[in-house]
Amino acid sequence: MNSLNDSLALKNICVIRLSALGDCCHALAIAQHLRNQLPEANIIWIIGKTEYQLVDQIRDIQFIVVDKSKLFKSLIKVFIELRNITFDVVLNMHASMSANLVSLMVKSKRKIGYDKVRARDLQKIFCHESIPSKSNQHVLDGMLEFLKFIGIDCNKPKWNLPICKKAENTMRSHINLDQVTCVISPCSSQRYGDQYNRSWPIENYIEVIHHLIKMNVQIVITGGNTEIEKKYSEEISKIFPNQITNLIGQSSIKELAAIISLSDFVISPDSGPAHIASVTNTPVIGLYAMSNPLRSGPYNSQEWVINAYEKSLSTFMSTNAENVKWGQKIKHPEAMHLILPKTVTHYIDQLIATL
Repeated sequence: MNSLNDSLALKNICVIRLSALGDCCHALAIAQHLRNQLPEANIIWIIGKTEYQLVDQIRDIQFIVVDKSKLFKSLIKVFIELRNITFDVVLNMHASMSANLVSLMVKSKRKIGYDKVRARDLQKIFCHESIPSKSNQHVLDGMLEFLKFIGIDCNKPKWNLPICKKAENTMRSHINLDQVTCVISPCSSQRYGDQYNRSWPIENYIEVIHHLIKMNVQIVITGGNTEIEKKYSEEISKIFPNQITNLIGQSSIKELAAIISLSDFVISPDSGPAHIASVTNTPVIGLYAMSNPLRSGPYNSQEWVINAYEKSLSTFMSTNAENVKWGQKIKHPEAMHLILPKTVTHYIDQLIATL
């Protein structure tokens, strides 16, 4: 572990966080705090191709983009681009084999990874040192341990994300800035299949949208091109053909960040847009029943998170948070049904009253 004087001597720093979008939002706070504290340092962030689209307007951090679908070519690219640099430290904030292999391409005096509880895919073999083990931390707080380990304090994470002007102008054309705007990102990724579908049911969103319309809130729904998102898009547009702006499958990550930055609040399950909202300082009504929001919820919006995680543990696993590992996922297709529309509309009323 370093002292502050040792950290000030760091000249070349490499950050590794390839994906996912939400975790790269967390890592951005770390990289930007490094930049603020060490203005003369050379900071290079090795990042995934998709996630780079969010941060490519940042000019004071150098990015090397890795395409995980073409990992071998990307490894060669990293090696060639960094072959003449010996870093003072590598902060490997991604416990995955892809990130481990990337770290092999980087020459460094020190390579720091996660503690044995959070390290995966043999990360401890690839890193010389590890951050201390701490229990029950938010993912971002865990990343802050990397800063502390090299002697840099950070009391409160902050972000400064430049919004692409072209994307912002495009998104401005979709909304009236004089009216309260809600962005709904209805779906979450289904990397574990239907059993771990963190998307809230369509019929519940429909009930909430009716409530928002009655309150004269303009509504933008966003999402990608997955089958479940297409289904949500079709069903919601069928019921509200002229009352919402449907951008599902029609906006880039830059445009997603722009519309979130222009909105007054976001409604989202555990997904990337919830964390982009933290970056843009936009309140999030988070819908959490299958993962613990104290670990992975929107960092600056815990007061607005609807937390059905404990109830879900009791209902589907007959246990509670004290008796499961931190980060335990609840893989039951009915879990998200525990969040009721009336609870969400109550939170909406409370949040709008603060605007």
